[in-house]
Amino acid sequence: MQLHPIHAGRFKLDGGAMFGVVPKTLWQKRHAPDANNLCTWAMRCLLVETGGHLVLIDNGLGDKQDDKFFSHYEPHGDETLVGSLKAAGYTPDDITDVFLTHLHFDHCGGSIRWNSARDGYEPVFRNATYWSNRAHWDWAVKPNAREKASFLKENILPIQESGQLKFVDLERGSDSENVWVKDLFPGFDVWTVNGHTDAMMIPHLRYKDRTLVYMADLLPSVHHVPLPWVMAYDTRPLLTLKEKAAFLDRAADEELVLFFEHDPDHECATLQRTEKGVRLDRTLKLGDLG
Repeated sequence: MQLHPIHAGRFKLDGGAMFGVVPKTLWQKRHAPDANNLCTWAMRCLLVETGGHLVLIDNGLGDKQDDKFFSHYEPHGDETLVGSLKAAGYTPDDITDVFLTHLHFDHCGGSIRWNSARDGYEPVFRNATYWSNRAHWDWAVKPNAREKASFLKENILPIQESGQLKFVDLERGSDSENVWVKDLFPGFDVWTVNGHTDAMMIPHLRYKDRTLVYMADLLPSVHHVPLPWVMAYDTRPLLTLKEKAAFLDRAADEELVLFFEHDPDHECATLQRTEKGVRLDRTLKLGDLG
């Protein structure tokens, strides 16, 4: 297995929304906001070479929305999805599988682009299978009022219309159940959580004698490691607390390597147990794993 961080640019979100009930007097010391209370976040995707598959995990905002939409999120930076793939030696046509942790716009917007006539949409990754799961797909295409602004139909429906959509078989028994799917691809396991949004998928990759976990929105950054630091975006914050507590214990005990999608400064980290609970151990780059 080979792994490549893929950078789809940066954007801004409201600091209060990102840190939930944590007072600004605390979170601004860790992540300073701008004059509009917006904080910069990464859209750090991951390219996985394994068993003949070239799997891209998530793909950022994309570029097909209008100026009004982008004015709310201020995408910026020199890094782009296609440029980062090129730096890794690949093009979008090389991707065999696009694994979508969930269908919020900042995770799947790069899946779809305008066609050449700009009168319809087409997949960016023409030769890829796009992976979601039935429970989350149904949740996204019939959105609740709280998440409706995050599930954009132009990001989602063209995937199915292209015939390239496939569902991970979760065999879920209830909404509160966390499911494991082993070896979706060689060395690529999937664990589901339901607090942020229904049936979000968290990849676990067996890499260089370690397990690397792509955190998606369960832990957006190192700043979200303390248990109460939960985003206001989460649909079921108490369930997030339960899922997060179980994960933090496991991450510390099993020495998991966490790969952060949204942390603007830190690519990976490990955790440790302390008198105050599970806390950050050290930060590192993916290339530091030997």
